[in-house]
Amino acid sequence: MDNERGRRLRSFLIGGLLGSVAGLAAAGRVRVRARPAKRTTLAGLAAFEQAPCYQELVEREGAAEER
Repeated sequence: MDNERGRRLRSFLIGGLLGSVAGLAAAGRVRVRARPAKRTTLAGLAAFEQAPCYQELVEREGAAEER
């Protein structure tokens, strides 16, 4: 019984050592991606509202309401 227990312990320790080495090797290969640059243009609805075609539409609707 004691001999089997020693083999199991040794197997557990070797497996743990191999697993930790594999984890460290994988962590070393991971590349950290650079963050994308900050936006220089407007995003979302603000970008749409600044578009010339939208401005023309607003002017047309304003003119139609005045009539």
